[in-house]
Amino acid sequence: MSVGFEQHRRVQLDQIIILAKTRLWIQILIAMVLGFAVGLSLSPEGLALVPAELSLTLAEWLQLPGTIFLNLIQMVVIPLVISSIALGICGGGDNQYLKRAGLRIFPYFIFTTVLAVVIGIVLVEWIHPGAYIDRPIMSVELADLAVPASTFNAAAVPDKIAELIPNNLSVAFSTKNMIQIVVAAIISGIAIASLPEERVVFAVKLLELAQEISLKVVSWAMLLAPLAVFGLLADISIRVGISAIAGLAAYVATVLIGLICLYLFYLLLIKVLGGKSPLLFAKHIRDVQLLAFSTSSSAAVMPLSMKVAIEQLRLSPPIVKFIIPIGATVNMDGTALYQVIAAVFLTQVFGIDLSVGQFALLTITTVGASIGAPSTPGVGIVILTTILQSIGVPASGIALIIGVDRILDMCRTAVNVTGDLTACTIMDKWLVQEPKSEPMTITSEG
Repeated sequence: MSVGFEQHRRVQLDQIIILAKTRLWIQILIAMVLGFAVGLSLSPEGLALVPAELSLTLAEWLQLPGTIFLNLIQMVVIPLVISSIALGICGGGDNQYLKRAGLRIFPYFIFTTVLAVVIGIVLVEWIHPGAYIDRPIMSVELADLAVPASTFNAAAVPDKIAELIPNNLSVAFSTKNMIQIVVAAIISGIAIASLPEERVVFAVKLLELAQEISLKVVSWAMLLAPLAVFGLLADISIRVGISAIAGLAAYVATVLIGLICLYLFYLLLIKVLGGKSPLLFAKHIRDVQLLAFSTSSSAAVMPLSMKVAIEQLRLSPPIVKFIIPIGATVNMDGTALYQVIAAVFLTQVFGIDLSVGQFALLTITTVGASIGAPSTPGVGIVILTTILQSIGVPASGIALIIGVDRILDMCRTAVNVTGDLTACTIMDKWLVQEPKSEPMTITSEG
């Protein structure tokens, strides 16, 4: 009896191991749990199994696989973005494709970003997390982060619009100005599509070669994904600990509730506008969400997002190749929601009352700041500094929330990539393109 039970148990264990080896989301989930457990065990604010200095040294080594993973992705993200967008335009097989796609996708992105900001304002005003911060904390001198602040200047808008077109591509590449790179890719795609057919075929082959090379590097990086997730989460847990999150629990909860509301809104859009099952959609994109959560980088998951959209959601490749790279740059709904909650939270902490006009200015500034934000970890806290001065909050106030920023960065990145896939699903119904499937050799993981 016991022998049979033992054999049954071993069979179940073997099945679990096989499942873990073939399903990326299970590997990432296991790596996340182990990373948090190891990090909290070593953290000075956790179990503190090792001295504080040693724990920080171990954190540096633990995050090494994650740093290598992110560097590999960042190395090829620019050629991948350019080739994907250009292929999505000139490889669409329809000269009217760009016009129809652009007229729909950009207003859609602006609408969802504004809605995310409105959700954030309503929640932060309703919950009022600033009231839960002890006033004596504010008597402590806050560290100056030395990040230059900027205010909204209507006279500078024409220059900002002109700067969308890069006058020097090498500068755009070196500074990783993704919005300029996206615009350059769109212009290049339109130019290629207007060439004679034989030239278009040649250009498409070159772009496909560049994309295949980039995806090959990504496939190598994906082999490190579970180890990278483990290291990144362990590093975060060691450095942040539990006390920082507990001290700002109301603020963290407000952001998380807002992100959940935004996610539920996406699922509603999938049902109403996309005509698909929200539960099936959520099941298909879990790999992307977990990788986005653990790496805090939309760029890092862009290839996987395209793979999932084409092979599992069965969306048109031209639409996916056009929308995903653009969405990773301009569709930052989760980031916009976080920024407005953080900004209003700090006004509550500092006792600053905002008028209706200031709320309107905050909405415009947040939407503008989130569009074109680099899809790299930690960028949200940097962008936030460009928003605070416009509403009278010292940039040094970021010192209050910087301790929990990485955790929230992980959550908002997962929502950001969900928004990109939602946009693809909706546009696929509005812009029916054939064929419906195309192989993409990104990774052998499920």
